Amino acid sequence: MTAIISKPDVRPVNPNFSSGPCSKRPGWSLEGLTDAPLGRSHRAKIGKVKLAEAIDLTRDILKIPDDYRIGIVPASDTGAVEMAMWSLLGARPVDMLAWESFGSGWVTDVIKQLKLEGARKIEAPYGELPDLKSVNFSHDVVFTWNGTTSGVRVPNADWIPADREGLTICDATSAAFAQELDFPKLDVVTFSWQKVLGGEAAHGMLILSPRAIERLESYTPAWPMPKIFRMTKGGKLIEGIFKGETINTPSMLCVEDYLDALKWSQSVGGLDGLRSRADANLKVLADWVEKTDWVDFLAVDPATLSNTSVCFKVVDPAVTSLSDAEQAGFAKAMVSALDAEGVAYDIGAYRDAPSGLRIWAGATIEASDLSALIGWLDWAFAAQKAQL
Repeated sequence: MTAIISKPDVRPVNPNFSSGPCSKRPGWSLEGLTDAPLGRSHRAKIGKVKLAEAIDLTRDILKIPDDYRIGIVPASDTGAVEMAMWSLLGARPVDMLAWESFGSGWVTDVIKQLKLEGARKIEAPYGELPDLKSVNFSHDVVFTWNGTTSGVRVPNADWIPADREGLTICDATSAAFAQELDFPKLDVVTFSWQKVLGGEAAHGMLILSPRAIERLESYTPAWPMPKIFRMTKGGKLIEGIFKGETINTPSMLCVEDYLDALKWSQSVGGLDGLRSRADANLKVLADWVEKTDWVDFLAVDPATLSNTSVCFKVVDPAVTSLSDAEQAGFAKAMVSALDAEGVAYDIGAYRDAPSGLRIWAGATIEASDLSALIGWLDWAFAAQKAQL
């Protein structure tokens, strides 16, 4: 039996460590959104200006090439990925990479919904990357840059050839604004506002390379295309989508919130500043793991360790000797105890992932709050172990 340690004296100022929707930026308040043109049409001049500004700031901060199009689309990152797959796939075989739940979801869509012949699954278990050397780049390729539910990311884009024949479709929702995306290697990039920048949900971003646009204008899928997915008319790209003329009605309050987050990003040094904040947050957690014997990262290779959605497993022998259901119950009890104390909300592992903890460490989180949290993690573990 383990003695219960005392509760720490210091609490995180901000206990919101959810991996989506993620914490708002430091200093955020509703008063910062008073310039939102509520009750006005997004098609009015004021609405178009706001939407265009969101696109322009996105390009500037993420350093997106000038010849790439950026669109605001419905249904969060999921909508953006679905638009890309339904509109672009089918012209050639496709390699689907999956090492966590969202990547596996895209596999299901392609194989069971689009029913593409020649679709190839390249998978790996939670904590690992699949064999990237086995990818066939004469095929289209669909992958997540950062596995939100596994805490495993691709370390770079060196495995993607510049002279590839197929398109690369990258779900970057928990990577954008915290990790370096190599845009010349990516033909489609998607993300949502509610991840690294802590924006509000239901709006997605779709970024297209010239190669992706060429495919859109030269290829018509065999299946019917829902209106919400249509990006071409008469064989030409609908340019308005990429100038802020959205397919459906956006929330101008959410747009204002995204603009607020983008302007805050500029104030902390843009992409470099955001990455530095996330890296510093990861270091707090990595230093703790190194000196703590009951916990380890779910990621097997340190080079693939996410600096945003950081996933942990309990490795104490007294816990690992339990059944899978009992281990899951142990982790859930820790999460509940931390929630009850008001020091950490929503840090349980994703429902399809191995049991454990998942702590958001993206740029809107303060390193000081993570430093305060780790003492509480040790407390929660000791308290639950004492009950075994």
